[in-house]
This record gives sequence, structure tokens and C-alpha cells, in this order.
Amino acid sequence: MTTDALSADPDSVLDLDSVLDLVDVSVVREGRKLLDAVNWTVGEGERWVLLGPNGAGKTTVLNIAATSLFPTAGVVGVLGERLGAVDVFELRPRIGYSSAAVAERLPRGETVRDVVMTASYGMVGRWRERYDQADAQRADDLLAWWGMAEFGGRTFGTLSEGERKRALIARALMADPELLLLDEPAAGLDLGGREDLVRRLSRLAGDPYAPVTVLVTHHVEEIPPGFSHIMLVRAGAVVAAGPIDGTLTSENLTATFGLPLNVEKYATAAGDRWYARAV
Repeated sequence: MTTDALSADPDSVLDLDSVLDLVDVSVVREGRKLLDAVNWTVGEGERWVLLGPNGAGKTTVLNIAATSLFPTAGVVGVLGERLGAVDVFELRPRIGYSSAAVAERLPRGETVRDVVMTASYGMVGRWRERYDQADAQRADDLLAWWGMAEFGGRTFGTLSEGERKRALIARALMADPELLLLDEPAAGLDLGGREDLVRRLSRLAGDPYAPVTVLVTHHVEEIPPGFSHIMLVRAGAVVAAGPIDGTLTSENLTATFGLPLNVEKYATAAGDRWYARAV
């Protein structure tokens, strides 16, 4: 597809019935190409993993999906709207986003309950907005679902890394989003914390009422059972994308990380898990 075709009628190349649609998307910053002609479509009910090495462009893709970054070239559809033709401030409440960058903006002295509740207004701290009992109850229910029932009154700055990650996901779900974006939610966790988070994410993936979810990770061991699709990226380009069973192969993983790798799947009571080793 040519640039002229994209600029002539950008809506005609988008699948606006999809949750996400990236068509020939490139991002260039300070002369460096962060993404190179990425094509990616996410449909209703899908749970995606974005997998690749450091600097591959995973977070850049997620920032585009979150409407916080616009591409240098190409067109993007998010929740049936085209970026550049929609007020992103109306679109963003429909998207839940959890990342280290979001965590850095949250006041350390805010209670965990307030950290979760302020997502209702897209805020990162209490100001003059008003909340009712239903808001507080939803925040408490989400914290309980993520194993944080006793932490609502604690201040955010006193949480451990694992507790903070779970609170951030609860916050991302506060506004009942249609799209949930999780940027490396298991980063920095110990083995127990990682496995607890993977177990909870697997439960979320199996909930038919849960939003379409995109999870970024470096490690196949962090892929929760129940995630349906995967996109492997390297140097800003897509190596492979599709249903996880046919796409997460040793050949594709080797091409993604530039090292001979063998990936294997094993069954658990919750569903399939994956691990990879150098050949």
C-alpha cells in the first residue's frame, strides 16, 4: 500500500470494526526509526502478547494504542475511531493503561484506594473531583480481585513492587475500559510475585466480560494461560503475528531475539504455559 493511498482516504484502509488496527505505521524520532511499517489488527475478545527484546518497539506500539503517541506515517484505528480524526480525550477513558510511566506520575502519599478511584476521571491525584460510595466500592472490589483487599488505606509509596503492579492493574480497570494495555506488568517481580500475577492475569483472560487485553513482556514464561494471540517484534518491525499456538515457534523466537532458541509448551491445570532456552 502506498503513502498516497493512505493519505487519499485513510478511513478506507482501516478495519474500524476491530478494536485496534495499525496500517503501515512508522515512528521516527530524532532520525531513528522506532517502528517500521507495522501492520497489526486486534479483534473483539482477543488477548494479545507483544514479545521482543529491549528496544524492539513494544512500548511504542502500546503508546500508540493508548493514543498518547501519534505515528510519523501510517494510519491507526482505536475502538472504531481513527487517530487524527477523533478527540483523544474522549477516547482515553475507554482505554485502561498500566505501566511504569503511569506509576511514576502517581503521588506516593495518596491512599491506594484513591490511586484506583482517580482513574475514573483520568486523574493522577485527588483534586476537586467528587466520588460517591459506588466509586469507592468499585475500587475496593477491584483491589480485592487483585489480592489487595487489605491495602486500600495504605499509601501508594509503601507498597512493594508486586503490590504496586496489582494496584496499577486495578486502577487501569476502574473506568471499565474496552481495551486494557499492560506494559511489562511482571517486570521486577520475584518468582512468587510473577507466578501470582500470571495466575490472576490468566483468570482475567478467561473472563468473557473482561476487556480486550494487550500484554507486553520480554519473557515467554510470563505469558498467562488463556492469552490467544502474539506479535513478535524486533528492531521496530513485526517478525510474526497471529494465534499463539502457530506463531510462538522456535524459528520465530530465534528470529526475534537473534539467538538460537528452543521454545516448548507444557500443560497446567490453568492452561498452557511456555518456556524457552538457548540451543
